[in-house]
Amino acid sequence: QVQLVESGGGLVQAGGSLRLSCAASEGTFRNYDMGWFRQVPGKEREFVTTITWSVGITYYAESAKGRFTISRDNAKNTVYLQMNSLEPEDTAVYYCAAGSFNPFDLRKYAADAYWGQGTQVTVSS
Repeated sequence: QVQLVESGGGLVQAGGSLRLSCAASEGTFRNYDMGWFRQVPGKEREFVTTITWSVGITYYAESAKGRFTISRDNAKNTVYLQMNSLEPEDTAVYYCAAGSFNPFDLRKYAADAYWGQGTQVTVSS
C-alpha cells in the first residue's frame, strides 16, 4: 500500500523560501513517478512538478519553472520540493502524488495517483 506523508509547509513572506518533504512508503519510488500538485479553495488541483521513477527526469509547470526544484533521495524514500522566490499566488495546499506521469494527460495522472494529506503553504505580501 502506498503511503505518502508531507511536511514542511508554513507561513513565509513573499520572496522567501520553503522546502517541502514527502516521505513515501517502501517501494514507492521503484514503481511510481513522484510529483507535487497544489490546490486553492474553489479551484481544481493544479500540477506543479514531477520526477520520474526510472531516470529522474523532471517536469515543471510554467508557474514553477526557475523558482521550484523537485528532487528525491532514494535511500530515504523521500521527495522534496524546494520553493524559492515565493509569491502570494503560490499560497495553496500542496499535495504529494505517486502515479504514472503523462505530460499529455495530467488529469489522468492526477486521477490515478495516490495522495498525501497535504501541507498548507501561505505566502504573505
